[in-house]
Amino acid sequence: MRGLITGINGFVGGHLAEHLISQGWQVVGIAMSSSSELASLRDAVEVHHANLLDPQAVRIILEQTRPDVIFHLAAQAHVPTALADPAATISNNLLGQLHLLEALRTLELNPISIIACTSEEYGAVRPDDIPVDEEAPLRPNNPYAFSKVAQDMLALQYFLGYGARTIRLRLFNHIGPRQGDAFVVGAFARQIARIEAGQQEPVVRVGNLEAQRDFSDVRDVVRAYELAALHAAPGEVYNIGTGRAVAIRQVLRMLIELSTVTIRVEPDPARMRPVDVPIIACDATRFRTRTGWAPQIPLERTLVDILDDWRRRVKRDT
Repeated sequence: MRGLITGINGFVGGHLAEHLISQGWQVVGIAMSSSSELASLRDAVEVHHANLLDPQAVRIILEQTRPDVIFHLAAQAHVPTALADPAATISNNLLGQLHLLEALRTLELNPISIIACTSEEYGAVRPDDIPVDEEAPLRPNNPYAFSKVAQDMLALQYFLGYGARTIRLRLFNHIGPRQGDAFVVGAFARQIARIEAGQQEPVVRVGNLEAQRDFSDVRDVVRAYELAALHAAPGEVYNIGTGRAVAIRQVLRMLIELSTVTIRVEPDPARMRPVDVPIIACDATRFRTRTGWAPQIPLERTLVDILDDWRRRVKRDT
């Protein structure tokens, strides 16, 4: 199987490339720039450098590579960035996918296209929505969430209107080694690693610790991507998550317990979202029934791996 990953140099893209290669796939990627994240895969992955906002470049790559499966991961996925510049986030995420689907349509190519959607689309969930299944209303409450609803509906429109074999995966929070510190668990782990290295005072600065999220390990998530490509139904939408809501406060406590030093916690108003969802947990019954997928990596192991990864990074950058 020949799989093309957009955003291959991102956090999930690198893990997905490694997983697919281990399963015997031929992997092609699209990235906007070079990345050290792909250094270990340089000889195993064919990477094309292009911006998905350039429709001609997208068309040329698809005509050359003709993949069996596309994993469309590329997006601006940072909520604070979306709040600061909603127009750029919406145009980037929606037009990038539109150019991809239009190129496939005009080239008369119809691979399985896995579209990375998000639990953020459910937005302002109500208590009686939890655990959230695919029939829950979409109530996006930030520009990133809106952009992903638009991507979700665009993929559905191309299935209904043109027969494109799109499959939408609504991923709940996923974490793991190599994730950046723009996201909450990486931000905690980086600060702890810097404190241990003597590069920061023994204080972890935090946002809202009361929110509860459904955290999956990225290595479980990339297995789900492959299973979706092999077994999911085109035109369908599937939630991916553990079904367990964990408070951010508990995640921070677990990371601090793994540390070798004494650490204080202080709130940071700059890390607070203007609108936040108190609790969300996933009902992934539809996907599990279709593919047999289940998460295998416990949160405790994930957090150990994340903190060890940040310790290596901090030591490397010293």
